[in-house]
Amino acid sequence: MRCVIARFPFDLTKDGVLQSMKGIKPEPATGATVTIGRRRYPPKQVGQIITRQDRRDFSAGEVLRAMTLLGFTCETAPSAAPAPDLSPFDRASAMLGTSASA
Repeated sequence: MRCVIARFPFDLTKDGVLQSMKGIKPEPATGATVTIGRRRYPPKQVGQIITRQDRRDFSAGEVLRAMTLLGFTCETAPSAAPAPDLSPFDRASAMLGTSASA
């Protein structure tokens, strides 16, 4: 499949990506991940290996889009939990740094 990453076209296949990532130890992932085989890799690490480009040349989104099209499981970073609903009095107290219940 033809993918464009960092304005350069690449002909990628699922088997080719699997072969390229074989034996590569995953770096710690703090955000989005790409599952290749039984391992979860950061998208920038995958992009660097399959394109042989510097990580600064492409975005994680470009790699996630390409890997998704190839059939790999991609997970984005979990969003922050929503803030609990506070009454206007509790919200004002929190902004002032005081406890409303005190």
